Amino acid sequence: MWLYTQPTDMRKSYDGLSALVKNTLHEDPTSGHLFVFINRKRTQMKVLYFDRSGYCVWSKRLEQGRFQYRSGGADKVTLEWTQLKLILEGIELKNTRRYKRFQCPDRAH
Repeated sequence: MWLYTQPTDMRKSYDGLSALVKNTLHEDPTSGHLFVFINRKRTQMKVLYFDRSGYCVWSKRLEQGRFQYRSGGADKVTLEWTQLKLILEGIELKNTRRYKRFQCPDRAH
């Protein structure tokens, strides 16, 4: 799963987001990975993914508050499911402590 850390125009849909993945993130939009985009005000999020037969877009608009994340200056960062859930719940990743857990060496993020 990839988080694009630059502000994204939420008027983009399937074609615009997949072009952004291919041309800016230099990733394959049909890979099955999830690509997360957030707008400038950090009140809207879209997730693009390909599910074997076509593109899917999941969208969320906050009625109050903002999505919190740190980019560290990179245009894209990898996310795990837990990190995405924390962002969706309004929990800032910077202030969380992560304890070591077993991870299968064959699994990619």
